[in-house]
Amino acid sequence: MLRQYQRIKSLHPDSILMFRLGDFYEMFYKDAELASSILGITLTSRNKNAPDSVPLCGVPYHSVEPYIVKLLKEGHKVALCDQVEDPKAARGIVRREVTRVFTPGVIADGLGLEAACSNNLASVYINDGAIGLACADASTGFFEASIHRGLPELNQELARLEPREVLVPSTDGGPSEIEASMGRAFPDLFVTRVEAERFDPALIQGLEGAAVLAREMPEAARAAGGLMSYLAATQMGRTGQMTGVRVAARAGVMRMDEETRRNLELTETMRDRAREGSLLWALDRTKTAGGARLMRRWVLAPLTDVAGINARLDSVEAIAGSPALMRALGDALGGVYDIERIASRAASGVAGVRDLVALARSLDAAAEIRGLLFGTEGLLSTLARSIDDLPELRERIARTLVDEPPLSAREGGLIRQGFCPELDGIRQAVSGSRQVIAGMEESERKSTGINSLKIRFNRVFGYYIEITNANRDRVPPRYIRRQTLANAERFVTPKLKEHEERVLGGEERARAMEFEIFASLREEAGREVASLQRTAEAAATLDALASFARVASEYDYSRPSVDDSLAISIRDGRHPIVERLCADRFVPNDVTLNGDDLRMLMITGPNMAGKSTVMRQTALIALMAQIGSFVPARGARIGVVDRIFTRVGASDALAQGRSTFMVEMSEAAVILREAGPRSLVVIDEIGRGTSTFDGLAIAWAVAEDLHDRVKGRTMFATHYHELTELALTRPSISNFHVAVREWNGKVVFLRKLTPGSTSHSYGIQVASLAGLPDAVISRAREVLANLEAGEFDEAGRPRIGSSSHAQQAQPRAAQYRLFTASAKSEVERMLGGIDANSVTPLEALNILHELAAKVENGRGDGR
Repeated sequence: MLRQYQRIKSLHPDSILMFRLGDFYEMFYKDAELASSILGITLTSRNKNAPDSVPLCGVPYHSVEPYIVKLLKEGHKVALCDQVEDPKAARGIVRREVTRVFTPGVIADGLGLEAACSNNLASVYINDGAIGLACADASTGFFEASIHRGLPELNQELARLEPREVLVPSTDGGPSEIEASMGRAFPDLFVTRVEAERFDPALIQGLEGAAVLAREMPEAARAAGGLMSYLAATQMGRTGQMTGVRVAARAGVMRMDEETRRNLELTETMRDRAREGSLLWALDRTKTAGGARLMRRWVLAPLTDVAGINARLDSVEAIAGSPALMRALGDALGGVYDIERIASRAASGVAGVRDLVALARSLDAAAEIRGLLFGTEGLLSTLARSIDDLPELRERIARTLVDEPPLSAREGGLIRQGFCPELDGIRQAVSGSRQVIAGMEESERKSTGINSLKIRFNRVFGYYIEITNANRDRVPPRYIRRQTLANAERFVTPKLKEHEERVLGGEERARAMEFEIFASLREEAGREVASLQRTAEAAATLDALASFARVASEYDYSRPSVDDSLAISIRDGRHPIVERLCADRFVPNDVTLNGDDLRMLMITGPNMAGKSTVMRQTALIALMAQIGSFVPARGARIGVVDRIFTRVGASDALAQGRSTFMVEMSEAAVILREAGPRSLVVIDEIGRGTSTFDGLAIAWAVAEDLHDRVKGRTMFATHYHELTELALTRPSISNFHVAVREWNGKVVFLRKLTPGSTSHSYGIQVASLAGLPDAVISRAREVLANLEAGEFDEAGRPRIGSSSHAQQAQPRAAQYRLFTASAKSEVERMLGGIDANSVTPLEALNILHELAAKVENGRGDGR
């Protein structure tokens, strides 16, 4: 047996081999040591303490799935080796073969998969700078390919696809450039090296779309070939669910980098990576697993095609406008199981009997859905035509299988009475023999006079007569002893064995016949995989649209106007997540941007006032509009955004040798390099990770470049109040601030975005709210007053260090002279910088507003 194990293990050296022995899957040698540690099961051995000791551990075959899932989550492959012949019929050792290989990216039978998430496998092939990328989900049959120029673009696409495993061609040396780049961008990604010759486009021949891919994108075709080769090797050739490969529609999809997805919290929160609190959580009211997966894909890939966006919006409006239709669709979709994954399992020959029953019920629901869409127009009508309820298949399933079948198709009891006369005859004979055996118990009691005599059954001995020791002397000679127990003895008779053979032989024949009928039915369902996939896609699309309609109705969202302009105009916009989670009433805000005279909003205001909320809700509203959702606003016009960029908060990447400031500058560099006029740029602080003057200089230069060269629609929040002066020199920059009021020395946040700038950040007041000690707050106010005064004492020392109760600091060098006593006031400097001949009336009003604010706050007194 160990020789057999070692031969099979040699074919799967990179997998943990689970080797079927009776009722257990056993693991040996290093596999056993590794698995016992991960799974928390006992490690034992054969020939313990001997030189040839063999470490081993095992798990029950009937509950192996949780153990496989745990090994996969730890990043290991698992090869399942089963007995492929009946042990009773085997001559010598039972023949065993690997029937499936599970890897993080290849789980074709749905084992342990999250219903709402895809389990994608990606494959990468590079040639002369062109990078081919293929991506597939073996559990659903999803398969697409694309071409990319450069590793940053590849990583952006991988971030959207979220693969669990990536295949790369093996190299003679260490990690390739692609591996190194992916390792930096996705440290936890499972990378598998595959022989370069397996990246063969011939391996996808016969799939729909393969010829076009090979002709127009040869590198992508090679990546797809490598992926298909890997699927075939791990699934023992069972790849019937892969019916076609589509070209990923990159031209009509908004591109976002990983930082933007994370900062906008599209699928999980930044703090604890939870789904609750994300945009997906706010929008997902889907009823089906396929709809939930599609919703996630839509959120990560908004459209840029105006016609496609408005087709979705039309459908959402039609559903939301008919409450009766919305309710009926929700009820019908609730009866749809995971058609995609069931069809995939049927095509690959691993679907269970309950899968087929669920499929028939799903097709019943699909027929109802198609009826509900009768008379609709546009996308809804197209979806209705794509639904095929396959009446012949579902009728045969319903006629063949019982309503509540057993878990295993080999247990028997799954075929309806009356479907197969021959099967019914066998069942009748078995039932008759059982009745005979049941009657034998009473007749044997009478003939022997032993009232406690019982006829029982177990899998080891079959049927037997059990007699207690107290009646042992009354056992007739015709009884044949089979087993002696502590308090009883077990016997058989020739008549009992005759009927046992009829029962057990009949049951075995019936189970074999039932499985044969089921296997034929499963093959029939597998042949319909392409039609089932189209139906599943239509149902998922309808589910996502209906989810948008439910959310819009529940939370008072409105339909946005989406066009090809550069305008972004939002009236009474709200943050879709914050408004649900905050205890206070949410304050809506207006935002207007365009590509002409209002291209950049320079936003000032204190911490906690709501700058970040306003900016992020603007980005989220634009994104929601472009996935086809209604938006949380009284009205919105969205000129299509091709890319969203965000630079938000402070984070580091110390493992990659990058400080907080380095990460900040890297993100800014990406924005300046890749943003364009159709982009939406959201910058929430820049330059804060270095010295004040350095940071201010960088922020100023970045803002100028965004305005002058990039020309993207930009929201730029800052605590560098000096940046508000850019509005005086750049025609498309306007100052805005989030309004606050001071009352009794405290700050009241009004949460309202208002034209004009502010010269206060109210940081000390916010620090007080956060709980800093009163003494620290008092001292901070004193230091701030000294800083704002900019005065020096008689010895030339800055009075920032002076204190009414602290010892005076010793004189230091002239490097402290940050301010001079003769410095002009801010008001004078502002007045001196005005060109009265060119200033517009609106700019003059803004300047006047700022001057008045400075005088009111005591900063225009000539000091």
